Amino acid sequence: MRALHHQQFLELHQAPHGLLLLPNAWDAASARIFEASGATAVATSSASLAWACGYADGGALPPAELLHAVRNITRVLKVPLTVDMEDGYSADPDQVGQLAAELVGAGAVGINLEDGSDAPALLAGKIRAIRAALKGTPLFINARTDVYLRQLKVDGSPAQASIERLKLYHAAGADGAFVPGLTALPEVEEICAAVQMPLNLMAMPGLPAIAALQAAGVRRVSVGPAPFQVAYQYAKTSVEALLKQDLSPLLGPKLDYSAMNALLAPR
Repeated sequence: MRALHHQQFLELHQAPHGLLLLPNAWDAASARIFEASGATAVATSSASLAWACGYADGGALPPAELLHAVRNITRVLKVPLTVDMEDGYSADPDQVGQLAAELVGAGAVGINLEDGSDAPALLAGKIRAIRAALKGTPLFINARTDVYLRQLKVDGSPAQASIERLKLYHAAGADGAFVPGLTALPEVEEICAAVQMPLNLMAMPGLPAIAALQAAGVRRVSVGPAPFQVAYQYAKTSVEALLKQDLSPLLGPKLDYSAMNALLAPR
């Protein structure tokens, strides 16, 4: 089944399938809801999953907790799952490679792996270590560069710096390019034209319309922690209303109990 999911995930990044709109889940229930809503693949958000497990985002999530969450998600999903593993939770490429192999064993068909503020050579080394650890087992490695998101100081333009990094990551064995924070359409077009990997952008204010992104060559748009933030904001305001003796937010439209139970019943 995993081999089939990997092939399906690869195909979803190819032009005949249109632009892949990828929702980011944080647990088995959210992933299953997104699948039932029509998602052809599901991702995790590192921030959302860490928060759901009771940890801050930014490398604090213990790998054992990540693996446990991924196993719970793949147990209920019948579409491909790709996992955001931040920077691999280690500066040691071999440890990152081992964790990636364990995620494959848990059912993931793809990962995100980011460079952050580290030297690009480190991420390239981690990607090579993953390929070595997998010994030919397929895994879609989405290499993320944080030039835009972290507004890193780089030589040349942010677009050119991103292109140089992504070419390095491609040579190391990456399959996809992820540039969160990139929103300017001319720069999107520049990167798409220069990088021989499908480009993934993240939904955020200022991002052009989906149709314009697809025309520019973007192959995938993910949403990061936004679904978690929307859901928990509503939960927060509903409970604040409750504590002010207003039950109405909690008694209004909601997921049906029986329907939710049925989603998580064995299939």
